[in-house]
Amino acid sequence: MSVLTGGKLKLVQAALTLITESRSLTSLGLRELAREAGLNPNTFYRHFRNLDEFGLFVLGFIAQEMKSGVRELRRMAENSDQAAQETVAFVYTYFLNNPAATTIAVRELHGASPLLRRALENQLDASAREMAEDIIERQLVAGIADSTILEISRMTIRYILFRAMDYLEKPDQRLAIRRETERFINRQFRGALVEHLSPAEIAERA
Repeated sequence: MSVLTGGKLKLVQAALTLITESRSLTSLGLRELAREAGLNPNTFYRHFRNLDEFGLFVLGFIAQEMKSGVRELRRMAENSDQAAQETVAFVYTYFLNNPAATTIAVRELHGASPLLRRALENQLDASAREMAEDIIERQLVAGIADSTILEISRMTIRYILFRAMDYLEKPDQRLAIRRETERFINRQFRGALVEHLSPAEIAERA
């Protein structure tokens, strides 16, 4: 995890510890969090105004952890296939090493708090924009409009999050899920390359 110290770190760690199959971020209580963190409940308000603000902080913390590693991999990739393979491997490894964080992200996308839902939607969109920017800047896929690259990036981020819980809960399928995700990404971009070609041009390229 990122460098984070003091009461904020203890509260984030407490939230990640308390998340289970039957618990979500929005179901945690202030006193419960403080008790798990070993803090006085009043200490919570030194760092956050309310539980919604705390939830936003936790989501932002998780998002930053994942985005920084993924971005570095894309910037080092020499082609789109390598970028897809290394990004998928990194993200799914993150899911495996941080199951509570992954559960939070999946659940809060459709959770009870409108504020957290919007925040997560915004984070997913920001991740997609960064993905598109990196692909365009590195020219990893030539001949595809920037708007299409962004559209595919949005679908990719959603697809990976959609498969997150399967990856955690079905260890015997993990390799297959990673390969399936790589194919999904590559097929989206390859399909976009031929989307506007005539049958004759497709036959010629084939």
